[in-house]
Amino acid sequence: MLLFSLVQTMSIFLVVAYLYCKSPAFKPLTIEFLRLRDKLYLFFFFSAISMMGTYLGLPVHDALANTRAIGPVLAGIIGGPMLGTAVGFAGGLHRFFFGGFTAFSCGLSTTTEGLIGGLVHLLLIRRNHSERIFDPKIVFLTTVFSEIAQMGIILAVSRPYSEALALVKVIALPMIATSSAGAALFMSIIRDQRNMYEKAAATYSTKALRIAERTLSILAKGFCRETALEMAKIIHEETGAGAVAITDTDKVLAFVGHGSDHHEPGSPISSPFTRGVIAENAVFFADGVHEMYECCLSDSCPLNSVLIVPLTLDNDVIGTIKLYETRKKRFQNINKSLGEGIAGLLSNQLLLSRYEQQKSLLVMAELKLIQAQVNPHFLFNSLNTIISIIRNDADRARELLIHLSNFFRKNLKRSCDLSTLEEELDHVNSYLKIEKARFEDRLTIEMDIDPSLRSLRLPTFTLQPLIENAIKHGISNMLEQGRARIRVYRKDDMAYIEIEDNAGTFHEAGDNDGLGIKIVDKRIKFLMGNSFGTSVTCIPNECTRVTVKIPAVGVLQDDVARADR
Repeated sequence: MLLFSLVQTMSIFLVVAYLYCKSPAFKPLTIEFLRLRDKLYLFFFFSAISMMGTYLGLPVHDALANTRAIGPVLAGIIGGPMLGTAVGFAGGLHRFFFGGFTAFSCGLSTTTEGLIGGLVHLLLIRRNHSERIFDPKIVFLTTVFSEIAQMGIILAVSRPYSEALALVKVIALPMIATSSAGAALFMSIIRDQRNMYEKAAATYSTKALRIAERTLSILAKGFCRETALEMAKIIHEETGAGAVAITDTDKVLAFVGHGSDHHEPGSPISSPFTRGVIAENAVFFADGVHEMYECCLSDSCPLNSVLIVPLTLDNDVIGTIKLYETRKKRFQNINKSLGEGIAGLLSNQLLLSRYEQQKSLLVMAELKLIQAQVNPHFLFNSLNTIISIIRNDADRARELLIHLSNFFRKNLKRSCDLSTLEEELDHVNSYLKIEKARFEDRLTIEMDIDPSLRSLRLPTFTLQPLIENAIKHGISNMLEQGRARIRVYRKDDMAYIEIEDNAGTFHEAGDNDGLGIKIVDKRIKFLMGNSFGTSVTCIPNECTRVTVKIPAVGVLQDDVARADR
C-alpha cells in the first residue's frame, strides 16, 4: 500500500517535470555551462521539488515516507556539489521543522543526498563523461545509493534505535524504488527535451549555413534587383515560408511565394511596418494571432503574419528581408529565429563583399602605381643612351628603341591580374636590354629558367619591379662589376623565382627601395593566398636575394586562388 501511494506522489513530480521542460525556465538546461544566475534558478526549482516531496509525504511511525530525494540528487548531478548541497540543505531544513524523531537525521540525510549527486557530477566531469550527466541510468543508480545512505543515517542518528529500525524496515524498499525511478524518469524527460532543442538548433544551423553558402557568390555581385531575386528564391526554398520579400530602403526588389500577383518587384514600399523597421533598425514580428499583418495592396491577400528583419551595412540599414506565412499556417518559431539569423549572415556577407571590393580596388590601384612608377630618369637615361649609340651603331639604336617601345607598351596595356612567366620575362628582357646598353660591361645578366615553368601563371608586374630594384637601388651604386641573376625553379609543387644582385644594399621596408617589393608581396597574397609571397635575404655589400614563392600550377581560378585566405 505504501509503495502504491509513493508511486502516485512520484507521478505528480513527473507532471511537474513535463511542465517545467515546456516553460522558459528550462532554458538554463539547454546550455553547456551554467552561469551563477542559472544555478540560482535551478536552486529555487529543485528546492521546491524537495519541499514538495516533504509536503506530499505519507505519515509512518511518527515520520514521513517521501520522495524528497529527487530534488537534491538531480540538482547535484546537474549543477555540481555546491548546488546539490545547497538544495539538500534547503530541503533538509524544511523537513527538520516538520518535527518527529527523525527530523534531524532526515535533514542531515537530505543534505548528504545533494552532496552525493554533486560528487557524481564531479566524477563524470573529471573522467570526461560530461555527456552522461543527463543519463537516466546514472541518476537511477545515484538515487539508489543516496536513499540507502539516508536509511543508514536514520539508523545511526535517530533514537530510539528500535523505532528507527522499525521505520526503515517499512519505508526503505518503497522509498528507494520510487525515488530512484522518479528521479530517472524526471531526468529522462529533461534529456529528451534537451535533445529536441539540440535537433532544432542543428536544423537551424544547417539551414542558415546552407543559405549562407548558396548566397555568398551571389552577394559578391552586389545588392541589386537581380541578386535580391536569386537570394529570395534560395531563402524561400530553404525555409519553406509562405513568401519571401527583399527590399531596399525605397522599393521591393524581389518577392517570391504567395501573394506575388500583387506584391510586385519594383513597386514602392507600402507597408508601414517595413518603413518602421528601416527607420528604427529593429526587428518587427506580427505572429498572425496577437498581431495581424494586413496587406495594403489587396483585401484578398492570403498572408497574415510576417517577420521583417533589417539588412545592415556598416550599421546603416540598406534594406529588409521579409518572411510571410498564410492564414492557413502558423509562423514557426524556427522560421522566426532562422529569419533573424539569415539577415545577420547576409549583412555580414554584404560587409565582406564590400571589403573584398575595396581590397580589390586597392590592389588594382597599387598595380597602377607600379605601372606609373617608371622613373622619369629611366626614360631620360634610355633616350640619352640611344642618342649616344645612334652615332656609331644605328641598327643597335633602332633595336633599343624597339625594346623601349615594347617596354612602355606592356606597361600601359597589361591590365589583367595574371600573366605567364613567359610574358613577364619578355617585359623584363626589354628593360634589361636598355639597362645593359646603358651600363655596358659593368652589368652582367644571368638567367636560369626551368623551361617547364614558362607557362606558369603569376601576378602581372611581379618581375619588373624586383629587377628594377636590384639595378636602380643596388648595381647602379657600384663602381665595380655588377651582376643580376634571375632564377626560376620548381620544388615540392611550388615555383620559386629568385632575383639576386651582388650589391647587398637592401634596406628594410619603409625605404623607397622596399615599396615595389611590398606591393608585389601584397598582390601575390591577395590573388594566391597568405602562404605565398616574397621574402628578402641580404648580406651587406655582398648580395641581395628576393625570393618569390607561388604555386606551381597553371591558371588559377579566383575561388581556388583565394580559398587559402
